[in-house]
Amino acid sequence: MTRVGDTHSKVVGYALWIVGFTGAHRFYYGKPVTGTLWFFTLGLLGIGWLIDLFLIPSMDRQADYRFHEGPIDYSVAWILLTFLGLFGVHRMYMGKWLTGILYLLTLGLFGLGWLYDYWTLNDQITVRNRARG
Repeated sequence: MTRVGDTHSKVVGYALWIVGFTGAHRFYYGKPVTGTLWFFTLGLLGIGWLIDLFLIPSMDRQADYRFHEGPIDYSVAWILLTFLGLFGVHRMYMGKWLTGILYLLTLGLFGLGWLYDYWTLNDQITVRNRARG
């Protein structure tokens, strides 16, 4: 099979894995259900977190096939969401200025929009990249 593109980074995946008992790496690779499960169970009591050390290359390949490459970089958007998401910087980066400013004024719509973006950011970027690419 031909590789579609390198949309996600193993380096970012492993960096997020370090705090992976929160599910961060699973959200990054487009697995919000298991990301949420990891968050509430501390990585399945550390067992799932440890197993993921070996599963990250596979999750990276799956994400590369699933999501669309384009001008918006997934890793940059995820770093912005993780560290500045309550201020809407990731939304401004994607060209969503109105909701970015709204997040800025409401701390990510009181945190709920920020959580919503953890579930949907990869798909939001794919839609934007397809429209621009």
